[in-house]
Amino acid sequence: MKICIVGAGAVGGMLGTRLAAAGEAELTAIARGATLAALRTHGWRLREAGRLIHAPAQVAEHPAQLGVQDVVLIAVKGPALAPVAQSIAPLLGPHSVVLPAMNGVPWWFCDGIAALAGAPLASVDAGGHIAAAIPVDRVIGSVVHASVSTSAPGLVEHAMGRGLILGEARGGKSARVEALAGLFARAGFEVSHSGDIRRDIWYKLWGNMTLNPVSALTGATGDRILADPLLRAFCAAAMREAAAIGARLGCPIEQDPEQRFAISAKLGAFRTSMLQDAEAGRALELDALVGAVHELGLRLGLATPNIDAIFGLARLYGRTHGLYASGE
Repeated sequence: MKICIVGAGAVGGMLGTRLAAAGEAELTAIARGATLAALRTHGWRLREAGRLIHAPAQVAEHPAQLGVQDVVLIAVKGPALAPVAQSIAPLLGPHSVVLPAMNGVPWWFCDGIAALAGAPLASVDAGGHIAAAIPVDRVIGSVVHASVSTSAPGLVEHAMGRGLILGEARGGKSARVEALAGLFARAGFEVSHSGDIRRDIWYKLWGNMTLNPVSALTGATGDRILADPLLRAFCAAAMREAAAIGARLGCPIEQDPEQRFAISAKLGAFRTSMLQDAEAGRALELDALVGAVHELGLRLGLATPNIDAIFGLARLYGRTHGLYASGE
């Protein structure tokens, strides 16, 4: 199986290193700048539990250098997706699939949802350009449950978690997902083949859409946010709003916020991905994580005052610090 990873950062680097070390796929990567140089010099590198997993890497700067792939795994941040979607055409043949390993609400999320009339989300795909470049029938959705970061370009630090959920964007189970699930399982991941990946995506979002932006705003780790009773109540109120949206979309949440907080508390003093981005001066993934939920509430006619407050505060923080440039 020919697999190309577009975006060899923390998540892409973890997936790439394990796939390369397993040796079952013909693996390549698209990278630029310091990450491109590091992969060419050192190969794939993943450090976990005090040991370094290493494998040779074949990397290119432009998709046209690699040709058609069976799977294109996209692991970039949300703000980078639109140009990436336009650039990967040389990698896509008639039967190629696209596997986004990204946070938040994806561009194809509204497909098939009657309450939304299938119309795309302007917050994540203004003008529908991503959907035009990557039609939903190509998409295998995913949810990654892992805590990873990069300590240097091309060097991934794995803290915990190897969970990976895969599923057809349009629901149901398929042979192509089953084949990918087996490949990732043999590479050391704890893989589930979901018949409703949209619901799995919404559940992860439900936990991330509050702690991520609040951590970026405050500079606090997850444990400190959860220890503050006012912030805990604020996040819980926003989560109840998001749960109401999910219930209307066929993505019900079967936990209450306190049950989810108990799961997050087990991670201890963790630094969310958005906090890491803010500290590094990288663009914030606000649209896919919060802006899309705000938009969904508007389209469904549901009041979301707490989600709106999180989005407004984080958006202004991002604009003030040059980390968010999207329009209204």
